[in-house]
Amino acid sequence: MDLKKIYENVIEGSAAEVETGVKAALAEGAQVDVILNEALIAAMDEVGRLFEEGELFVPEMLISARAMQAGLNVLKPLMTGSGIKSAGKVAIGTVKGDLHDIGKNLVAMMLEGAGFEILDLGVDVAPETFVDAVHEGAQIVGMSALLTTTMGNMGVTIAALKAAGLRDKVKVMIGGAPVTQEFANSIGADAFAPDASSATRIARQLTA
Repeated sequence: MDLKKIYENVIEGSAAEVETGVKAALAEGAQVDVILNEALIAAMDEVGRLFEEGELFVPEMLISARAMQAGLNVLKPLMTGSGIKSAGKVAIGTVKGDLHDIGKNLVAMMLEGAGFEILDLGVDVAPETFVDAVHEGAQIVGMSALLTTTMGNMGVTIAALKAAGLRDKVKVMIGGAPVTQEFANSIGADAFAPDASSATRIARQLTA
């Protein structure tokens, strides 16, 4: 099976072709980890590069991420028994009071495409829920906010992690339209990711 074709279909956002290609590759004896790394993860790395160079935009990145997800859904049932090592466990959610999820969903898909295990906590997530996720083994907490009025709950969540004695056990990454590096510094976050592509790169750095 030519994994290059799966790779290209991910970049082009052809979900049905990716799913078909992954199934065909498995039928021909390709290893799960080889398909994952050489076709899906490699393709999303290229999508991230093209986005950062201004050749792709958010809608195209979202379409590619959905195509990658179609292939990942075929592989997931086989991944537990194949000894594939997770890149890390990320709990991600939009903070309390904020119901926006497009950016959060894209970051989650990009991170999953990069080999991370995702705990998607959804929207309007209370600080206690993030704390519970760290108790469940999350190594990174990813928080999103699209409103200036809800950004403050990122700081509240970090305070909750400190109060629970967990702050030194987890890395905190934040993002969203109104969020800045200066704001991240002011609340004691470990990282600020301006977009989904940089979130993937930063998450790898945080778990290195």
